Parts: sequence; structure tokens; C-alpha cells
Amino acid sequence: MHAPAPKRDDPDSHEALLAVLQSAPPARGAALRRVAFARAASGGSPGYALVILLMVGLLLGMAIAGLMFGSVHIPGGTAVAILANLVAGDGLVEPDWRAVYETIVVQTRMPRVVLAALVGASLGVTGMTIQSIVRNPLAGPSILGVSSGAATGAVVVMRWGLFGLGVFTLHISAFLGGLVTLFAVFWVARTGGHMTPTRLVLAGVAMSAILSALTSLIVLTSPDPQLASRVLFWTLGGFGTAQWKLIPIPLVALALGLGVMLVQARRLNLLMAGDESAVALGLNVQRFRQSMFVLAAALTGITVAVSGVIGFVGLIMPHIMRFLVGADHRRALPAVALLGASFTIGADLVARTVIAPLELPVGIVTALVGGPFFIWLLRRDARAFGGAR
Repeated sequence: MHAPAPKRDDPDSHEALLAVLQSAPPARGAALRRVAFARAASGGSPGYALVILLMVGLLLGMAIAGLMFGSVHIPGGTAVAILANLVAGDGLVEPDWRAVYETIVVQTRMPRVVLAALVGASLGVTGMTIQSIVRNPLAGPSILGVSSGAATGAVVVMRWGLFGLGVFTLHISAFLGGLVTLFAVFWVARTGGHMTPTRLVLAGVAMSAILSALTSLIVLTSPDPQLASRVLFWTLGGFGTAQWKLIPIPLVALALGLGVMLVQARRLNLLMAGDESAVALGLNVQRFRQSMFVLAAALTGITVAVSGVIGFVGLIMPHIMRFLVGADHRRALPAVALLGASFTIGADLVARTVIAPLELPVGIVTALVGGPFFIWLLRRDARAFGGAR
């Protein structure tokens, strides 16, 4: 008698993978063997643990530096002592510092560091997810047009002064702008009930161009001479408005978004082998891709709403992490979150200290660092980016 055939509708089943490998045509089998190899190589390793420890250490170091440096320098020991008292309660460390130091650390710098970490982590995991579902190494969080839509929503509020919801008006309008843009991109990309990665990317690029032009038109026709500088600063990103009351929303969004991405990590691995291979293993590619796009777009919209548009974090960090820990999303997603958080804290630190007391938009710093790095990456690994083989 033949052994019972494994269920083909469970893409997480190793038995299903083996069955399909045995029965698949050569072309499909080659792709599936790549999936099998990735799974076989995805177990825990001392190297991965070391990378995670290094990323955690880097994040802590950047966070402490973010608390120390600014227009007023605060010694590292003092910053750590203030943080320890805040976490463990007053009295853990006897205060021997000026009261203004504690105010600066707790009320000004710490919310900024935390918000930068949340935004950087969100952009990192979103960029990795988008690159996987469109199978395009040049993709990033802005490719869906959500960033441009959020920027347009914020500019509308700045232009016409629609601040009825107080301090959160700008953030709410930015998020709604990104959400409306997402639905528009889906509507443009869908034909015959189907949505391909190529059509999604092209629709996102088209919507970004339209919305960027609309934003420029609003700014140029505004009677407010200061609007252009405010819009430019916001659209290039920054954390100058960071407050503790802004932290909960991006914190919850990152926790939920990263949690869902980790749960779906095996399916993301399958999708990287190609739609045909993923379908052969029982994955509903259309539904899965759409749901992950919505998740990535929502996370992008929330980050843009609280920080403005910050480029290159979601584009560059995934490449670094894949080089260090491999392409398995179960391992790469937590690592890229840590690296994205560290990088964004560092970029913000440079932005607010390099020409102090003036402040650069964080997006300028990330572009100046990310652009040359990406050029180096293109030159170094031409094969991965469609170059000569």
C-alpha cells in the first residue's frame, strides 16, 4: 500500500515540500530545491546569536550616545544613571547631577531616541518584507506611494491650517493620506481580479509622481512664504517634534506588524522562490501578497505620520542583514529591526549635532550615507541586481 499523501495545502509542512520536490517538473523542482536548501540552512547557529548580540550592543550604544550629545553635553555615566532611576524608580542611584540634565534626558532626548528606534525598526522590517513580496532588491517602503500620500496629507493640513484635532492633526492626516493612496494603488494595479508585483510597483511609482506634483503645486500656490521651508523639512524627515505621547501608536504598530511578519516568515520564504513554486506548495499567492502589502503600507503610513519621509533605511538595511544572517525571514526580520533602529538613532544624532544649534532633516543624513553605500552594493554584487553573470 502507498503511504498517505501529505496535505498539499500546508506550505509549512516539510512532508509537503518533499512530496512536491519528488513530483515537480525539473524547472519547478529547481526552484523548490532552493526553498528546501534555505530551510535546511535556517536553523539556529552561534554566528546568528553573535550577530544579534552585536546588534543589541550597537542599539544600546547608539541610544546612550543619543542621550549624551546635543546642544548640552551630558556625561555618559550621568545619562545611564538617570535612565536607571527612570526604569527602576528613584533612589536606585543617588542623584548628583544638575536637575536640568534629568529634564533634558527624560523629556527631550529620550522620547526622540525611542521614536527614532521605532521608526527605524519599522522601516527596516517593512523594506525587507516589500523586497520579498515583489522579489525586487530595489524596492523599499516608499515604492507603494504611501510615503508620498502621507506627505500630501500633511501638506494639506499645513497649507490650510486644519488643526482641529490639536497636535495629532498632522499625524492623522498623514496616515489617512497614505491609506487613501494605498487603496488607489490597489485599484490601479488590479486587472481581472489579479494583481502582479510588477503592476503594483508601477502603480506605486505613478501615484508617487502624481502626489509629488500635487504637493509641489500646493506649496507653490500658497500665500505663506514659510510653508515651503516647513514642508521641505517635514518631507525630509526628522524627530524634532518627538514627545512621549507620540510613542504608543508606532510602538503598538511595530509590535503587531513584526509579530505578523514573523508568523508569516515561512510563507515569505516560499514567495521568494517564485509564485509558481509557492502555489505548488499550497500558498494562495494573491491573497497573501495583498495582505502583506496592506500590512507593510499601514506600518509605513504610521512611521511617515510621526517622522516625515525618511529614505534609504528600508532599502539598505535589509541588504546588510541578508548578507550577515541570510535570507530566512525568521532570522533576518528581528535582526533588521535592530539594525534599522540603531541606524536611525545614529542618523538623528548626526542631524542634530553636525551644525548645532541648527538641525538637519534626518532624511538628508540617511541619503548621504545610504546613497553611496547602495552604489557600492550595486558595484560589488552586480549579479544580484541584474548585472552581468
